[in-house]
Amino acid sequence: QVQLVESGGGSVQTGGSLRLSCAASGRTFSDSAMGWFRQVPGKERELVAAINYNAVNTDYGKFVKGRFTISRDNYKNSVYLQMNNLEPEDTAVYYCAAAAVSFRFFGVNYDYWGQGTQVTVSS
Repeated sequence: QVQLVESGGGSVQTGGSLRLSCAASGRTFSDSAMGWFRQVPGKERELVAAINYNAVNTDYGKFVKGRFTISRDNYKNSVYLQMNNLEPEDTAVYYCAAAAVSFRFFGVNYDYWGQGTQVTVSS
């Protein structure tokens, strides 16, 4: 059974930082794209950041504006999101995701999802 387990969420003040981690189990994702998405109540889930299998390619939501960095460790079957200079608008549930197909990146569908971790940024 494939599981993606997020950790590292919490509450910070404006300008603070958080590092989200996602550990995968049940299969290896070393040749698959992985990403972070976020969702607030009443809005659609949106891409925060994605990274291809060998970390050569990354993609970020326009709102990131250089504040976040996605990385991965294929030996640990994990993906990370370093978030700096957080703003109240970043408050959301953050989800880790992974693709089932190998090597595809742009336009890939994400087939596996974590349960999410809450990030709250106060002003």
